[in-house]
Amino acid sequence: MQAVMWSAYAELPRICELAAPTCPDDGVVVRVGATGVCRSDWHAWLGHDLVPFLPWVPGHELAGVVEQVGPQVTRWRRGDRVTVPFACGCGHCEQCAAGDTHVCAAQTQPGFTHHGSWADLVALHAADTNLVRLPTEMSYVDAASLGCRFATAYRAVVHQGRLSAGHRLAVHGCGGVGLSAVLVGASLGAQVIAVDVSSDALAAARHLGATATVDATGLTPAQIAVAVRDVSGGGAEVSLDALGGTPTMQASIGSLRRRGRHVQVGLMLGESAESAVPMGRVIAQELEILGSHGMPAHDYPEMLALATSGRLDVHRLVGRVILLDEAPAALAAMSEPATTTGMTVIDLGL
Repeated sequence: MQAVMWSAYAELPRICELAAPTCPDDGVVVRVGATGVCRSDWHAWLGHDLVPFLPWVPGHELAGVVEQVGPQVTRWRRGDRVTVPFACGCGHCEQCAAGDTHVCAAQTQPGFTHHGSWADLVALHAADTNLVRLPTEMSYVDAASLGCRFATAYRAVVHQGRLSAGHRLAVHGCGGVGLSAVLVGASLGAQVIAVDVSSDALAAARHLGATATVDATGLTPAQIAVAVRDVSGGGAEVSLDALGGTPTMQASIGSLRRRGRHVQVGLMLGESAESAVPMGRVIAQELEILGSHGMPAHDYPEMLALATSGRLDVHRLVGRVILLDEAPAALAAMSEPATTTGMTVIDLGL
């Protein structure tokens, strides 16, 4: 099969020929129809998140067709159109039994625990637990755009943030996750305040339904929080840090009205992993601090139904569609300021 691979951290990936992956006994091999280019892939490529071995094939947002089925799999057959969460549960532990497969301690992640989906074929484990059947009317490109950023944003807004119509939602950082959160919030009837330093990102947020924007250029976290509270009439019921980092986390918490909910979606890496949280404000105003990490497979049908009904037009989030041989340059380009908005998706022409 063809695959994109890097041999050393920060070394430009290349297209190469690899042996097809072995099908796990409890899993499947999927022929990839489309796969996303995500900032998490970029973090792994630069060594911010170390992978188990080198050389390495990235990719964790995918959709395609089942090619091989392991002997322990009962629910899936060759030819099934599927997608999968980026965090796959083992299917046997306490968390998986409770339906919390996305926080399974023994989870597998294509592109992080084993070779990923920037390839013709990818192996997936615990298929009966993790695979999601695609609606026939959904394209592989649109389905791949759901796999990490959108599903993470959906769970963060709907399940963790418990957003309702008429609520105010502040979204700090309008990349793939943030714009997904804007679209979800707007579709639920919320007033969405988008925060970013990019005028293009803020314009995209307005296009997706944001009712107000805050240009954070040159502002401190405290100043951003004041601006959000001003435009939202006292603060947001739900606020997301969709970027990751101490300043955006603090701005998000400061953006809340009393008894509001902060949801941390953006990765907190390096020193930010041990960030100081303004607990005095959290206690005095009874704020909730919540994490959000992907979404379990059993919650996908609800999201897919909204997408296929037209209430959530996920195709609006796709910025660029590229070929596999364009993926190395697309990954490297993430080291520079973004020149386009929306998600980049690799179409493998299935």
